[in-house]
Amino acid sequence: MQKSTKLVILAALTAFSIFVAGCGGSEKKADSKADTNAPIKIGVTAGPHAEIIDNVVKLAAKENLKVQAVEFSDFVTPNVALNDKQLFANSMQHLPYLKATLAKNPKFELVNCFNTVTFPMAIYSNKIKKLEDIKEGMTVAIPNDPSNGGRALLVLADKGIISVKDKNDIKTSVADITSNAKKLKIRELDAAAIPKALNDVDFAVINANYAMVAKLDPSKDAISVERADNPYVCIFVTTKANEKDPRIAQLKKIYQSAENKKFIQEHFKGSILAGF
Repeated sequence: MQKSTKLVILAALTAFSIFVAGCGGSEKKADSKADTNAPIKIGVTAGPHAEIIDNVVKLAAKENLKVQAVEFSDFVTPNVALNDKQLFANSMQHLPYLKATLAKNPKFELVNCFNTVTFPMAIYSNKIKKLEDIKEGMTVAIPNDPSNGGRALLVLADKGIISVKDKNDIKTSVADITSNAKKLKIRELDAAAIPKALNDVDFAVINANYAMVAKLDPSKDAISVERADNPYVCIFVTTKANEKDPRIAQLKKIYQSAENKKFIQEHFKGSILAGF
């Protein structure tokens, strides 16, 4: 990450350190009287979220606010690390994903602060050129986490590839498929791994951030793109303890500033949109 401090934390290593601390390890707990001049640690996933926070780091520096980006390789660990007070906030998920996380982890005290950007999901393939080329028995890859997996199924349903019980239900799972006329084989994979699996499947539904890391442009390379009016706008998340911290309001002002919006528009050229 350019001109910012970057900590690349592998998911397994981070999870292990959290486990040790939770089991009475020697890791120190967050000090309630922590130095307010210390950098604010914001968790992000690799790709666009990290690139946007890079710009936020630069804008924040102009206001004498120190921000440090902590980059993760998955969607799960940033929320665990945030709840464990290893982070001040994170910027890497949409509201349905946060709700699903809280439902699975009722002791987590995480809250939505403000909207950030919208990443349209899209369908990609190395084997077919258009939706009409989908044939009986083909294999489609979708994310294996509940929120993004459900979102992918809704994309497929919206395009008429499958049918589900409720095309507006973000909790949709494979069990909710009511019609699979082409008898597609649905392969559930880690979201970050799907771009690398494109040669092993016939087509796949891929999150925009991972598609871009793999140099897939949804505006050029996708067979079909998720409709714009979807509920998956991304959000900035912190803990209930930090919710009223004045630095949250400052970060919102910076993130949703005209300068940052211009960066998003120019840097991603419409593949990712400001959600504010």
